[in-house]
Amino acid sequence: IVRFDDTNPSKEKEEYQESIVEDLGKLGVVPDTISFTSDYFLTIHAYALTMIEGGLAYMDDTPQEEMQKERMELTNSKHRDQSVAQAQEYFALMTSGADAGSKWCLRARIDMQSKNGTMRDPVLYRQNNLPHHRTGTTYHAYPTYDLACPIVDSLEGVTHALRTTEYDDRNEQYKWIQIMLGLRRNRMHTFARLNFRHTLMSKRNLAWMVEEKLVDGWDDARFPTVRGVIRRGVNLDALRKFIYMQGASRRIVNMEWGKFWAENKKEIDRYAKRFMAIDTVEHVELTVKNGPEEGENAFLSTVLLPKDPSFGKRLVRIAQNVILEKVDVEGIVVGEEIVLMRWGVVKITKVEGGLEGDYIPEGDFKAAKRKVTWLAKVPETFNVTLTEFDNLITKEKLEDGDDFKQFINPNTLASSKVIGDVGLKSLQKDEIIQLERRGYYRVDQPYMDAKRGLVLFMIPDGKAKAMSGLSGKLAHH
Repeated sequence: IVRFDDTNPSKEKEEYQESIVEDLGKLGVVPDTISFTSDYFLTIHAYALTMIEGGLAYMDDTPQEEMQKERMELTNSKHRDQSVAQAQEYFALMTSGADAGSKWCLRARIDMQSKNGTMRDPVLYRQNNLPHHRTGTTYHAYPTYDLACPIVDSLEGVTHALRTTEYDDRNEQYKWIQIMLGLRRNRMHTFARLNFRHTLMSKRNLAWMVEEKLVDGWDDARFPTVRGVIRRGVNLDALRKFIYMQGASRRIVNMEWGKFWAENKKEIDRYAKRFMAIDTVEHVELTVKNGPEEGENAFLSTVLLPKDPSFGKRLVRIAQNVILEKVDVEGIVVGEEIVLMRWGVVKITKVEGGLEGDYIPEGDFKAAKRKVTWLAKVPETFNVTLTEFDNLITKEKLEDGDDFKQFINPNTLASSKVIGDVGLKSLQKDEIIQLERRGYYRVDQPYMDAKRGLVLFMIPDGKAKAMSGLSGKLAHH
């Protein structure tokens, strides 16, 4: 069963529900039934009346702050001993939607002396005149989650209620409601929710960031949603493996994203095709004196995936003039031999006034200390946009009472331009590749034309440092 507990019209939006079903589908989770707590509003209303009639609930107009104070001080409400007739009258007033009923709420009559605060006469029903996204204006008061959940779980045949440890105190209340209403009971199993460092997991807080346009939407690559991490470049098999590895422990932990991304790297490395790209600004030219002239239109053939040649090959343009990353040739000297990856060894013959060298057909790859990426300086190359992301929250772990808005990272997205191998133009949306010595990337926007160019999202690999000196603009996560 996938059930949406849509008990609060102030918070519920259909887009949330649709996105959850879609995300579950991406994970291969197809529910037998999709239900809504709102399907049971009339039934829950009847159970609320039953509680009033049985002396299990009463109506209260105590202001919220005063009610909280009374619960903390174990003090009974002035209405706790009201008659059944009075409670019925005020319940009808509240559910009518009348202004006079807005101050009233239904409370369970349990035990105001309980050591468990959730048993000190919790609120079960409140007035809310906002239209509900499924029932419209049919109802003017709605049950709280605390009342609705044990009722609907029982009615829908739930045998095992799986709840996170934050509900531990409420489990006693849950059982009390089922017993008092004579409902079929179920077993309860608790587990710790999965938390990540520097990350908001609350739907309410994430929704605020969407509404404030601090992110693109629920599929923003910085979001810990299923669609968010997939857009960032997560492999679904890796996601499942990571979750299975955590198990259903009751121990609350704050996971490091690095472990998550390291598991993902194991999967994507098996099929991420290799390409090269060079920074549009921070590069230098090398003249391979005995290399082919540009007009010769020369190519070499190389495998797309060195670890698995079955993935096929691609053609790489070679020419006399090539471009290299500036950082890769710092300190280079005449006589030094370097490896142009996928091509061969070049011996440097000139440094001052421009790099020059000779291609050595039988050069020793192992002896050369520098193995560098490169591109032929030819018209076919094109600009590619690389996008990096950082954590949305600057504080590693938010404590109780922390206002997350005070810890929002103002610098979480950066883009840079590189010159790309022409083979990148054939990539399709969502393909995952490796730009050699830069990292892994997911195609967020495939190449269409000069105005709608290729956009690649960087995928973290779980390491604290980039795989080479080619570090990006943001922290490497």
